[in-house]
Amino acid sequence: MSSSSGEERSEIAFFDVETTVPTRPGQRFALLEFGAILVCPRKLVELQSYSTLVKPADLSLISSLSVRCNGITPDAVVSAPTFLQLSDRIYDLLHGRIWAGHNILRFDCARIREAFAEIGKPAPEPKGTIDSLQLLTQKFGRRAGDMKMATLATYFGLGQQTHRSLDDVRMNLEVVKYCATVLFLESSLPDIFTANSWVSPNATTRSRSSVKSPPEGVSLKLNTPPSSSKLNDDPMLSPTNQEPEEKHPILSLLTRITAEDVEPNTAQRDPFDMGQLSNEMEESYETSSTESSAAAVSDGSSDSAGFLDPDEVLISSISASFVTFFRGSQRIQLLHEGFILRLSCSRLKVRFGISTKFLDHAGRPRLNFVANAPPNLCKVLDACDGIAQKLSLDSGSNSEWRPVVIRKNGFVNYPTVRLHIPNTISGDNPYGTEMYQKDSGSMQKLVFSKYDPAELDPLFTPGTFVDAFFSIDPYDYQQNAGIRLVAKKLIIHSN
Repeated sequence: MSSSSGEERSEIAFFDVETTVPTRPGQRFALLEFGAILVCPRKLVELQSYSTLVKPADLSLISSLSVRCNGITPDAVVSAPTFLQLSDRIYDLLHGRIWAGHNILRFDCARIREAFAEIGKPAPEPKGTIDSLQLLTQKFGRRAGDMKMATLATYFGLGQQTHRSLDDVRMNLEVVKYCATVLFLESSLPDIFTANSWVSPNATTRSRSSVKSPPEGVSLKLNTPPSSSKLNDDPMLSPTNQEPEEKHPILSLLTRITAEDVEPNTAQRDPFDMGQLSNEMEESYETSSTESSAAAVSDGSSDSAGFLDPDEVLISSISASFVTFFRGSQRIQLLHEGFILRLSCSRLKVRFGISTKFLDHAGRPRLNFVANAPPNLCKVLDACDGIAQKLSLDSGSNSEWRPVVIRKNGFVNYPTVRLHIPNTISGDNPYGTEMYQKDSGSMQKLVFSKYDPAELDPLFTPGTFVDAFFSIDPYDYQQNAGIRLVAKKLIIHSN
């Protein structure tokens, strides 16, 4: 098959990749399998299929954790073609078509681009994208439980997910068909199909899941329609070659690529809008975290009871377990010698000041700043990462794990961490973090009358030193997992 014009390449390419699972910071993903089906956009029937195992350049990347996730062993791929040998075929299948899949914007698309970059070839570009994770989170919501493909398939009685590429894309197509049918029927009688009539007796919600169910889906992110100028600027954001006189039923589902963690404000309410639920869950999360640490943070004193210096932490004494969270759901908690692990670090140097890039569903900035991480802190956080990630994988989560310590190429000796300043739900202090300013031995508590991130900018300029007391909160939201450092108390040193 050779490349054709946009009009001729009208099929939707549902695709999925299986990869190795990184087991240490900085380790890359390696493709192990690629599978795709070409689907007629008007009849939703499969026209063509293709799947292949892929031999990675380094077979040692296939760890036991990787095999546990998808069952692909080194022996299975040792005789498979390399990605270089497969690249022309994969390029031809994908380039210029609409791409579709579950969580492809954050995972599969990135892996395809990385694979082509590694062999020095240009990556295929889509005509448009349909990410069923984002689409169904927005439109279908939580009625089936979480938004994992396996959960949705179980809800509709489609069988077990195999975590093999071709099986998964076919299951993905069936899930989209079933969800679309339900939404179509509900839209015909919106006054009768109420919120309470959504939930099937077979739905596997969090409150009914087992302890080993991974704590996913706390933050459900919604897409907002991009402006026409943005659509024209980025081929990944929009379909091209659309006929203006007809709104195609499939092209209308195309989703835009959003920034990795942006949670855009949505002014209009949708009958299936999950924003309110997301706010409720996140507020519950931040409130419980704040309350659990409140007693440990003394009012204006230098007391650090309940917070350990990294040098006081024994790596062998760190453990992780699931605890009950929101409405019976489970989340991971990190412990040290049986107690909740919280850390304090003196004189962390601010690398990047207050960021307001990411928004919650109410349109409020999620505040954070980046600080240099000393070796003793990195050692503890890397250990926490490994322990929490293992528990997450053992519980069945297939979310992409993001290391808490940020290491960039060219900055090996300057790892950083991101410290979050949570918003409060109620009370006089608009921030969930106590803040103090220290000058020549004296310390003054900072009082804020309103939520104004600009007021914090001069306090957290790059180069400023901060004593930080923070909790270590694992998360698993929308197939992205990791550890979040939430500041409970900050002492800012005057320059």
